[in-house]
Amino acid sequence: MIEIKNIQKKFGDRQVLAGIDGCFQPGETSLIIGGSGTGKSVLLKCMIGLVQPDLGEVLYDGRNFLTADDDTRKAIRREMGVLFQGSALFDSKSVFDNVRFPLDMLTTMTEEEKVERAHASLQRVGLENAEQRMPSEISGGMKKRVGIARAIVMNPKYLFCDEPNSGLDPLTSIKIDQLIKEITDEYKITTVVITHDMNSMMEIGEKIMFLYEGNKLWEGNSDTLAHSDVDRLNEFIYANKLLREMEGK
Repeated sequence: MIEIKNIQKKFGDRQVLAGIDGCFQPGETSLIIGGSGTGKSVLLKCMIGLVQPDLGEVLYDGRNFLTADDDTRKAIRREMGVLFQGSALFDSKSVFDNVRFPLDMLTTMTEEEKVERAHASLQRVGLENAEQRMPSEISGGMKKRVGIARAIVMNPKYLFCDEPNSGLDPLTSIKIDQLIKEITDEYKITTVVITHDMNSMMEIGEKIMFLYEGNKLWEGNSDTLAHSDVDRLNEFIYANKLLREMEGK
């Protein structure tokens, strides 16, 4: 379980996060949604240690990541998997070597164990036949799947996905959503997804947190999302004219 308590962050005079609280459960796909500049990605970076919040706590199964000693922070980091917005693959490495990279950097596994684990991760995302291709030789959707394979190769307890559908066509986006949901269910991972994709919200949003100007204005799930009485959330959801007409808004 991940708990965040009173997360606050300023950049200069701008309050980016104004006391965010939340709880994310194992085996559950949790979404953090909101428009551009609302603090979603900054919150994610605070949770994984890329940005130090000004105040607050980030607890991984009761361990405060922000105040932990170096050994504890390293141990928690080894339990994380991260899918970055642009997949962040190494152009000079093959698909297989990209997935294997965390094992080389963070483990003392034998060569045989690394190869077996990397093979298994690529097989899980359906890319066992693309292992020797270079990133320039595969599609955007395949790059996302390579990113997911790399994120799960360490058998993480916590999975973070930053805009996993960014730049993908609608059909590929649905497939990526389904893959993230399946992996979360299968391995009982605590998964946190940053997104503004409406299909993601409706299909995999077991828990949804809505941010607006650095504040958490609403929390619920895909079943309650369309019935909110929060004006800012409704403006965000029904920005699309077709959706407004479908819901009679």
